[in-house]
Amino acid sequence: MEIEPGLESKVNALAEKSVVTLFGQLGIKFIYMSKDKTVATMPVDKRTHQPFGLLHGGASVALAETLASTGAWLNVDESKYAVVGLEINANHIRAVRKGMVTGTGIPLHKGRSTQVWEIKITDEENKLVCISRCTLAVVPLK
Repeated sequence: MEIEPGLESKVNALAEKSVVTLFGQLGIKFIYMSKDKTVATMPVDKRTHQPFGLLHGGASVALAETLASTGAWLNVDESKYAVVGLEINANHIRAVRKGMVTGTGIPLHKGRSTQVWEIKITDEENKLVCISRCTLAVVPLK
């Protein structure tokens, strides 16, 4: 995995916590992390299928929110702020039955109290599978 210099300790702490979380269970693996871009892969298999053998839309949304939330979190001081999802939307463009999808998140807005990220998910042929936008709240810790 490629990590923006200076973020290594933050990313390592996240990796330790993530094994038993939703994205760990779905097989999501980060391949690039920076304050301005997050990239991860997710297998299309029995963990991420809907009953008819296609990639479940909810799995795509889970990948999208994982990318957006992680990217937003990389932009805050976690000793002072938490980042939580406020809204997410997704348009499912193309069906996928097997293989691997790749999601790429980029920030559209990084403000003091909110961030907005766009996430594109593509198949192994780089065809668009899903496009999503996620709005996150930056919440001061008490």
